[in-house]
Amino acid sequence: MNPIDWGVFALYFGGVVAFAWFQSRKNEGVEGYFLANRRLPWAAVGLSVMATQASAITFIGTTGQAFDEGMEFIQIYLPQPLVMVLLCVLFVPFFYRAKVFTAYEYLENRFDPKTRSLTSFLFLVSRGLAAGLVLYAPAIVLSVIMGWDETVTILVMAAVTIAYTLMGGITAVIWTDVIQMLMMFVGIGVALFILFTTLPSGVTVTDVAYIGGIQEMWTSIDWSWDPSNRYTIWSGMIGGFFLALAYFGTDQSQVQRYLTASSLKQSRLSLIFNAFVKVPMQFFILSIGVLLFVFYHFEQPPLVFNNAEVQVVMESERAEDYQALEVAQSAVHGERRASTLELLDARHSGDMARIADLQSTISGQDERLVELRQEAKAIVSEVRGASSNDVNYVFPSYIVKYIPAGVLGLLIAVIFAAAMSSLDSELTALSSATVIDFYKRWFREDASDAHYLLVSKISTFIWGVLACFVALYAGQLGSLIEAVNEVGSYFYGSLLGVFLLAFLWKPANGHGAFWGLVAGMGSVFGLSLVTEIAYLWFNVIGTVAVLAVGIAVSAFTGGRDGGRASPA
Repeated sequence: MNPIDWGVFALYFGGVVAFAWFQSRKNEGVEGYFLANRRLPWAAVGLSVMATQASAITFIGTTGQAFDEGMEFIQIYLPQPLVMVLLCVLFVPFFYRAKVFTAYEYLENRFDPKTRSLTSFLFLVSRGLAAGLVLYAPAIVLSVIMGWDETVTILVMAAVTIAYTLMGGITAVIWTDVIQMLMMFVGIGVALFILFTTLPSGVTVTDVAYIGGIQEMWTSIDWSWDPSNRYTIWSGMIGGFFLALAYFGTDQSQVQRYLTASSLKQSRLSLIFNAFVKVPMQFFILSIGVLLFVFYHFEQPPLVFNNAEVQVVMESERAEDYQALEVAQSAVHGERRASTLELLDARHSGDMARIADLQSTISGQDERLVELRQEAKAIVSEVRGASSNDVNYVFPSYIVKYIPAGVLGLLIAVIFAAAMSSLDSELTALSSATVIDFYKRWFREDASDAHYLLVSKISTFIWGVLACFVALYAGQLGSLIEAVNEVGSYFYGSLLGVFLLAFLWKPANGHGAFWGLVAGMGSVFGLSLVTEIAYLWFNVIGTVAVLAVGIAVSAFTGGRDGGRASPA
């Protein structure tokens, strides 16, 4: 980055941190640190709910996902409006009226301590892993821009984020989210505008849509019933529904947000806001990935987008083989560029016979480019001794090379703010569950508020360190947006099943909830080992298993009176 970019970055980033600190001054005690003393407006909470999910992974992983596979990932978001309505009707009233600090605290009131502890423990495991992925995302950007080693970048980012979270608590987190989401909307618009302005002269918006269409990149609905197919309308509408309901309804990083609202009405309004805005936002972010795919029909892309991996290969015995692939790619890309421009000319003139021939030619050239890219990644994997998956480097590589000065600094600041606001959200949620569900519940029930606040900050620091260790291995997990959802899907269905059992089945007791949860987790992990079923279905399987076993065990052990269960 040049001095202008650094200036924009510093101004934006410093302003966000200062504003968040200013807002956090009204925090009082542990309730202020974790729940902002339950005083925030719906707009701030709503943007924070969205920002917690829309981290730097959204900008980096989702665009890379669309670049490789098109718009099919949008199917996972389609049920979210319905999910938000159901949350407002069923989940939010229980949590808000119970005046709890964590979602799992409610389960002890409804069931028993062992159910609360197990659900909270599973949350800590799943969200602790996800926190590492959130930390890894901005490390990709900084390593591409500065040429820094990813390990150093991860450690620097973690240190800054931990310090910032310790300073401001949930209030600083939420108000940072507000600015971050507003700037993310700006960033989406800027990225789309620059993509179109950097296309060759004469290439129009309709031309771009046409090129993406003939390559089936805009195809977003897959009607296949194949359970091993990751993204279909069925896995999205059913599996995605259960995933979203579990994430927004049982994950402490989300529940904690709407517990900070000043009233039940404000909590509901924050979620309704998400129902209207979330899907369009994801559509436009995915569109950036498709537009990048079209853009690289005219500009030659890197053979492998992760430059650090390329440097390792160029210093190895396979350097000449890799360079030969680059030469071949350059030749084929030149041919495809000429064919694409000729196709657009034929389209404008209405020459249908010529269009059909050129589409077939371009399809063959695309296949050849994919083959060359796979051969290059195989060389990288051989040299490094680890698999190569550069999907997360697609968007960072583009912005570094093509975004003008000043705007680059702004986009980098947006991605950094997104990453930090999501990571500090994870850290406050992990800390609240650790302190409230374990430390206070099992070790020190009668300590002072100052003592719990100190322990909360120590817990935040420890979780930040653990996130570093996860982040160091995150690069081997492929698309980050997929990795986060897949990790969560191993846990979310079972967690959702316990809460549905609590809300919907009055005879359920603690024995049924506990063993139902064990059965749900066992069924998900068992099926993942012996079948090829897509991860979105894990959420359905876990929920159904918990409900089935939970109802049966509750009935066998005497119904609600058979376990420790007080009124909800």
